[in-house]
Formats: sequence, structure tokens, C-alpha cells
Amino acid sequence: MSTTPPPKTLTGEERPAAPGLPRDDGAFGWLRALGPRGRRAFGGAFGGYALDSYDYFTLPLTMVALSAYFHLDSGQTGLLTTVTLVVSAVGGALAGVLADRIGRVKALLLTVITYAVFTVACGFAPNYETLLVFRALQGLGFGGEWAVGAILVAEYASARHRGRTLGAVQSSWAVGWALAVIVYTVIFSLVDDDLAWRVMFWTGALPALLVVWVRRSVRDAPQAAAARERSPRRGSFTALFEPDRPGSTGLLRTTLFAVLLSTGVQGGYYTLATWVPTYLKTERGLSVVGTGGYLTFLISGAFLGYLTGGHLTDRLGRRRNIWLFALLSAVCILAYTNIPSGAGTLVLVLGFPLGFCMSAIFSGFGSYLSELYPTAVRGAGQGFTYNTGRAVGAVFPTTVGFLADSWGVGGALVFGAVGYGIAALALLGLPETRGKELE
Repeated sequence: MSTTPPPKTLTGEERPAAPGLPRDDGAFGWLRALGPRGRRAFGGAFGGYALDSYDYFTLPLTMVALSAYFHLDSGQTGLLTTVTLVVSAVGGALAGVLADRIGRVKALLLTVITYAVFTVACGFAPNYETLLVFRALQGLGFGGEWAVGAILVAEYASARHRGRTLGAVQSSWAVGWALAVIVYTVIFSLVDDDLAWRVMFWTGALPALLVVWVRRSVRDAPQAAAARERSPRRGSFTALFEPDRPGSTGLLRTTLFAVLLSTGVQGGYYTLATWVPTYLKTERGLSVVGTGGYLTFLISGAFLGYLTGGHLTDRLGRRRNIWLFALLSAVCILAYTNIPSGAGTLVLVLGFPLGFCMSAIFSGFGSYLSELYPTAVRGAGQGFTYNTGRAVGAVFPTTVGFLADSWGVGGALVFGAVGYGIAALALLGLPETRGKELE
């Protein structure tokens, strides 16, 4: 007879900590509950994802200058984003398998080094074709970092606080995005566009500082590492596609619907992240400084959205949180892209809820995908589903790029709302996991 206790569920009540353990109540109870090692892991994952975001946004922010320098059309510029996201699926799957086999921290270091090196290399590209290759290779590291960092922190976090803990990690994306906008505004205000885009890519060397600290200070969660080592199937990619059999439950259904969920959410998100800066410049006629100002509202909304969504995913549950913000994100896209010409203040104001909703939907991803897979294949499962969804969702920015020539960027952006509809449908095939203890 099994003595394993059933998964704990959340009651929303404040419970006192056990003797010798940190209290986990209050606004920052989730952080105290991680303990010293967990907080260092949180710092490594937070910094890695922030700099991942910074390196990613070097492209969307410099896209107008790049297009002029290399004489690119909208389809070619959209392809730069698409190839990054498609290759990120390969990088994410590889990083996930490595995380299960060699450990979370070692895999995290490899991903950060990879995306940093090839972001810098983009700044030296002599032509469009070389830039395309370097950007694709940057995608290898870009694809793996989030999945590995999220798993590292999830295995330290308590079931009660896992949603808001991973939501806080996710909020670092907005921090990196904000840093990129600040650096972009400064560089493009001081340097000629033909050189400024190169300088922007060269600043992608910043993650090297993080690598040194992570290597010295961060370790895998001991219990999860021990469970992973005991399993003969750790890092098994084929385990993700095993169907249900009599007497055993396979992961095929979970994997397929998780990929579909990730495709919808990221298709909508990357459509906006890639094309909003161009939309603000070409159709709203904003200057470099003006674009930075408008993006400040968008990014502020994103940061608060990540934190709020993380809290709500623990309160409402993983599925309800995603459903809620899928609907609100689609509504915001339609509203944002149909603002009358000349209503600049309204563009500014609506940027906040747009950033809030399209980011809050992501807050539950780190906890949800971690809870859908057992420890032995958690890296492979989360890395594959998140990044395959990212790769398939990459079709959305490219489609917008081609439609922009006839529909205009604003009109084509509406296509991003389709992604959120796909995400809502995908949830019908996935279970609720709130309060689940990781195996």
C-alpha cells in the first residue's frame, strides 16, 4: 500500500511555518520560503532571463535602422525574428534534456553564454545573410534559458507560492526590456543609425558578468537533483510522446496540448513585441525618444502584469488565470490597433493595459509546465513544449510582416489576437495543477 501523501491543495489561508523553517506569509513570504539557496537560484534565474530579454529586444528596437542599412522589406525583417524563434525550439529542447542529465545550473550557464556570444556577433554582421545566421545561433541560447531557469526555481519553491515565485522570475523579462529601451534611446540619440544598431548588439555582452556569479553561487535543489539521479529515464525525450496504456499514464496528450497552449500565447505576444516599435514609428510617426516614452507605459504594464498574474495563478488556478488574460489580451490588441489617427494620448494610455494583459498570461507558465511533468523529464518537457510553441508561434510575426505591406502594420497586428484564441482552446485538454507537490 502506498504511503505517499496526496497532492496538497491551496486554501488561501495563512499558515504558520513549521519550526525551523522561514515564515511564508506576508507580501514577500514566497521569497523567504525559498531559503538562502533558493534565493540565490532565484537571483540567477531572474538575472539570466532579464538579460535574455535584453538581448532579444536588440533586434525589434533596431529593426528600422537595420531595414534601412541592408535595404530590407517587411518580410525579410520579420524573418529575422522568425528564425530566432524557430531555432529557439531546438535550443530549448536541447537545454531541457541537458538540464535533466547534467543539472539545471550547468545547463543555465551554457544557455546564457550562447545567447550572449551570438548577440555580440550580430553587431559585426557584414550583410543580411550573416546577420540571419548569427541571429539563428543566438536563438539556441535564447530558447533554453527560460525553461532551465524556471525549473531551477520551481524545484525550490513551495506548492503554495510556486505561481507567484515563478511570476516574479517572469517579471525580469520586463526589466530586461526596459533596460534595452533605455540603452536604445541613449545610443540612437548619440550615434548615427548606421553604427548605432551595431553598438546596440555589442552591449549584449552584459550577461558575461552574470555567468561568473552563477557559477560560484548557485546550486541545484538537492531533493530534485537526488530524484533526478535515481531515475533511469532522466532526460528521456521519447518519454514525452508515450501514449496512455493500461495501467500507466503517458505524457503524449499533455505534451501536445502544452505545445498548442504555448503556440497561442507566444504567437500573440511576439507579434506585439516585434512589431509595436515599428508601428509606433511608421504609423504613429514617433521619434526615437517618443517611441521610448510610449514603450515605457507598455513595459510598466508588463512588469505589473507579471507580478499580478503570478499572484492570481495561485489564487484562481493555472487554467483560469490563462483563460482570463487570453480574453483580455485579445480585446486589448483590437482596441490598441483601432485608435483613431491623432489620438496620441490614447495610444499612450492603452499601452499600459496592453502590456499588463499580454504579460500576466505568462506568469503561470513556469509553474504550470513544471507541474505537468515529473522530475526526471521536467527539463525535457518544459524545454520542448515552451520552445516548440515559440517556434510555431514565430509564424505570427512573419505573417504580420508580409501582411503589413497591404494592410499596414496596425491592421496586421490584429492577427495576434488569433493566438490568444488558440491558447484558450488548448486549455480544454490540460488539467489544473494548482497546489501540486513536485514529484
